[in-house]
Amino acid sequence: MKIAILPGDGIGTEIMAEAVKVLKALNLPLEMETALVGGAAYEAHGHPLPESTLNLAKSADAVLFGAVGDWKYDKLERHLRPEQAILGLRKHMGLFANFRPAICYEQLVGASSLKPELIAGLDILIIRELTGDIYFGTPRGRRTATDGLFPGTEEAFDTMRYSRPEIERIAHVAFQAARKRNKKVTSVDKNNVLETSQLWKDVMVEIGQQYPDVELEHMLVDNAAMQLVKAPKKFDVLVTGNMFGDILSDEASMLTGSIGMLPSASLNSKNQGLYEPSHGSAPDIAGKGIANPLATILSAAMMLRFSLNQEAAAQRIEAAVQTVLQQGLRTADIYSEGTTKVSTSQMGDAVVKALAA
Repeated sequence: MKIAILPGDGIGTEIMAEAVKVLKALNLPLEMETALVGGAAYEAHGHPLPESTLNLAKSADAVLFGAVGDWKYDKLERHLRPEQAILGLRKHMGLFANFRPAICYEQLVGASSLKPELIAGLDILIIRELTGDIYFGTPRGRRTATDGLFPGTEEAFDTMRYSRPEIERIAHVAFQAARKRNKKVTSVDKNNVLETSQLWKDVMVEIGQQYPDVELEHMLVDNAAMQLVKAPKKFDVLVTGNMFGDILSDEASMLTGSIGMLPSASLNSKNQGLYEPSHGSAPDIAGKGIANPLATILSAAMMLRFSLNQEAAAQRIEAAVQTVLQQGLRTADIYSEGTTKVSTSQMGDAVVKALAA
């Protein structure tokens, strides 16, 4: 089982080291090869996604990704910025389905900014379409306006687009995921304003008829944003487009107390996937040994489950994470009075110890 290890920038190298440590402790036949990506790759090769890194990712059974980005690259041309690496991987690997679970662990109920009764037992899954929408719509860029309110002025534009096949395939993913959970799908769009969203809703209704055992509801994105704060446990599987999914999944992640706890998976039609924590590279805390590695470790568990068919090993990692939380071990982002603050590496060591037990 070949895994491409792409640590990236900022805290990416620190959290990845702990995830690799945990994977090695499983004693599985894993072949792990590391490559540069993001800002680190730009410094070495002049591009955030060198051909050698892309080829490694495409040839691997799965990719474990850290994080990319740093403020010092903000003045680069857009196609050379570290974040373009993740967009390039999604495009070239056909990673169209993004799984973003938002789970509130019992031990961390007090870390959320919401009342405990609202988030205790929270377990929802956001499925974000990952290769369409304004991220990849064409044309993109700037021009001089010839009409509108201010003719002759500079304007910027991105085109939101979706095709029927793109919506159909993410719909099937959502309904199939719901069948393994609580059999409810909430499709989020903005069909009262956007023609793209009307197509999205129409296709969701059609595909939903093939899954009569799964309840389908529709919700406008602004209402969904409110309901995630007001009554988050009303959701089970929430499926939406690229831009809305980007925003809503980050909102949902903070319901749990820390984005440092939440993994993600991006899959293509062959179940080849890229797995990464939901958070970013956090250059402000890089090198301080205080980053939370649990989201990356849990992403490794998702990798074992979805791409490598190692369900038992995935469950072992998840149980080990539960154990260290039960023991009261906390990195700075989830620390509270009465718990024990540990470093990034100490948290990784604790998970390895719990695995052995």
